[in-house]
Amino acid sequence: MTDTGNACRLIGGNCLPPPFGETYFHQPSGRWCDGRMVVDFIAQAYGLPTMPPSMGGNTADYFKHGANFAVAAARALNNSAYKRVTGMDPPGLDDHSLGVQLQSFKDLLPIISQGSSVNAVMSSSLFVVGEIGGAEYVFGFGGQKTIDQMKSWVPYIVAAINSAVNDLINLGATTLIVPGNYAIGCAPSYMTLFRSNNTADYDTLTGCLKSLNEFSVYHNTMLMKELVKLRLLHPLTKIIYADYYGAQSQLYLNKLDFPAPLYACCGGPGPYNFSTTISCGAQGSQSCPNPENYVSWDGSHLTEASNHAIANGILYGPFAIPPLLAVAS
Repeated sequence: MTDTGNACRLIGGNCLPPPFGETYFHQPSGRWCDGRMVVDFIAQAYGLPTMPPSMGGNTADYFKHGANFAVAAARALNNSAYKRVTGMDPPGLDDHSLGVQLQSFKDLLPIISQGSSVNAVMSSSLFVVGEIGGAEYVFGFGGQKTIDQMKSWVPYIVAAINSAVNDLINLGATTLIVPGNYAIGCAPSYMTLFRSNNTADYDTLTGCLKSLNEFSVYHNTMLMKELVKLRLLHPLTKIIYADYYGAQSQLYLNKLDFPAPLYACCGGPGPYNFSTTISCGAQGSQSCPNPENYVSWDGSHLTEASNHAIANGILYGPFAIPPLLAVAS
């Protein structure tokens, strides 16, 4: 949801084939999207280029407008904490969890701040910490964990996020955005995997799965409560909660701009154009000609159009308190 190319540098090869990247970059860009991510739109709102992946360079010139340390499928919890909290073995690539990303930032800070002081860079930069923590839940559902079981994980995941925020503040950060989790109950992947014949399982307004979205709200509520405590500890620091869930939820009510909000633009045969065996870009997949009319790009990640709408909700309100550009002014 945030990575702009780091995971593809680790995976190598034909990581994300066309039609990924078709809308804005007109070629695959290492983003799990047809175009730009929320963080790209935030950067561009400040007159900056789209966010470069941190693994793509190592010079002051490369980092002069910022960097993105996110890695697709990275968790908030490191490998040992993940196994201790969830009881499952860590999946995927090497450990690129939030703490590892933060250490990568610390290691590169002398290069990033070249020609200026570290304090000047920290105090004049905007930090976006997340969205992260969603991967734990994705792997949990894949491991047949129940929502009640995963609720016990939330305090540990939120604590890891808060720890990273606190570390950045101690390094000199003065303005931070901390996004909450997305409306996972609206993702075509989950709509397919948890398809139900019981109409009571679905939200009457959005058509999304209620139990999964209620779980997202549970995570987000706990995160917001902890951010309140952080604000009391750091009263001179602007800690902005970004309500990705709220901004995304509005898109399912906007049938004019998003006439098929619960369907994936790119995917395989399935009730929501999502298949567990044929992914976007694979042989047999199909891509829609109008991704701007879809919320979901590939069943699990969002289109550029929906990322743009969410970013606007954060930049100008009402889905950030206070709205981001109001803080900047």
